[in-house]
Amino acid sequence: MRTAWLPALGLLVLAPVCAEYLWGYDDSTGHPGTLVGNLLVFSPLYGAPALLIREAARRHGLGWPGILLMAAAFGVVQAGIVDQSMWSTDYRDIPYWDDMSEPTYLAPIGLSAYLALTFVGGHVILSVGAPIALVETLTPRHRREPWLGPVALWVLALLYAAASALVLVDAHDTGEATATWGQLLASALAAVGLVVAAFRVGSRPAPIVPGRVPRPLLVLALAVVAMTGWVALPPTPAGTVLVALLAVGVVLVVRRWSRRGDWGQRHVLALAGGAVVAAGGWAFLTTPIGEVSSQEKYGHNVALLLLVAGLSLWGARRARAGWT
Repeated sequence: MRTAWLPALGLLVLAPVCAEYLWGYDDSTGHPGTLVGNLLVFSPLYGAPALLIREAARRHGLGWPGILLMAAAFGVVQAGIVDQSMWSTDYRDIPYWDDMSEPTYLAPIGLSAYLALTFVGGHVILSVGAPIALVETLTPRHRREPWLGPVALWVLALLYAAASALVLVDAHDTGEATATWGQLLASALAAVGLVVAAFRVGSRPAPIVPGRVPRPLLVLALAVVAMTGWVALPPTPAGTVLVALLAVGVVLVVRRWSRRGDWGQRHVLALAGGAVVAAGGWAFLTTPIGEVSSQEKYGHNVALLLLVAGLSLWGARRARAGWT
């Protein structure tokens, strides 16, 4: 097998960019040197799992259901075990944390339903799903084949373990790691269950059903509306229920569309591009933590929005040229 280093490196960088930098919420917002330096941790933390998930799917013949279920498992591990933000009531002194967590906080289990849903969903969409779709569209010759050999996969796994340990140690040192052993065990069991489901569901061939496939622009519009709804709905109990219903509705609609014969990479790209562009647009309303000037914030937002929009348009041009 020939190693496809270029797409692998692209995903290694794009995953943390979409997962962390696109929102522009951190005190590194608008500081290019810090953002580049942080990739030393964020690329192993987000890019390595995205690559491992993608490689596992392509090696074992899993489709997008398998990829997204493994992405959900990663989201549970990341938010429930590594940084433990899913269980936190006061994370990194973020001023609006209470507004997001308290309305749906379930005291008996110590969990905010809204944060759990949005964190795991965010990892599924922005940390794993969209970056894989974008990079695979831009590298059509390597789309369906594994990119890396066994040694590289082991190196990625070790880098992810090291980055996760670094984040976990820091969370304990700062007092932000507050999960109980029961919460950690529940997170681990949920992640294992999602991985098992990924291999059971993802390996089943989906039968082709009759029907017209929507134009990619309609799929793009659906992705933009869905991401807008996810971000705009309030973190109240009613808002959380609506976010969950929205997610289920999108899954059912896309599942139905994707089983039709003419569904292709252009439609996959439309979903990914719509999600990241909508997220980049809503990021202008994010309030960064720390000392970030207006010029740094909006310059960061513009640069990241142009980046994801540019990658989406580049992918669309390649798809129209016949790489589907």
